[in-house]
Amino acid sequence: MKKLQWRPGNMVYPLPAVLVSCGSTADEYNVFTASWTGTTCSDPPACYVSIRKERHSYDIIKKNMEFVINLTTEELAYATDWCGVKSGRDFDKFKEMKLTPVKGEKVSAPIVVESPVNIECRVTQIIPLGTHDMFMAEVVNVQVSAEFLDEKTNAFDIAKAKLIAYSHGQYFKIGEEIGKFGWSVKKKK
Repeated sequence: MKKLQWRPGNMVYPLPAVLVSCGSTADEYNVFTASWTGTTCSDPPACYVSIRKERHSYDIIKKNMEFVINLTTEELAYATDWCGVKSGRDFDKFKEMKLTPVKGEKVSAPIVVESPVNIECRVTQIIPLGTHDMFMAEVVNVQVSAEFLDEKTNAFDIAKAKLIAYSHGQYFKIGEEIGKFGWSVKKKK
């Protein structure tokens, strides 16, 4: 297999395409799209989102030290894209995209009701990185829409939720399951 040399860059793809919501009051609520996000630790549960300083939500999150990561779906794809290219300085994104903000259970930041999974986060550390600052956060609550739980296992059903991912400027449907953790080493019966 022939390899080409590219300039150094972020090539970990695909990435989640999430809506990050923030603000402590309805007049401050904002939502923006991010892909620089992920898990940092499982115990205690922790995650991050990296944000450019010039983004409208940057100062809101820095002031309140809370945010919510809202997973996105095929149904939310248009809103996900729109919230990534429009600024909360100029638009009420919740209103424009007909998204429903509801105060989180454990944080003041709103969840996006239409999202199948809402991960409520409290910032523990802000790390300057260059073009972005990384907001490290403790996960203090997770809300999951019951309609997307598998009836037998009570696990989150990705196929039913129709989550989307982001890669090189494009959004993709997440495919079907090809195996379960440990299937490659499982003893045959």
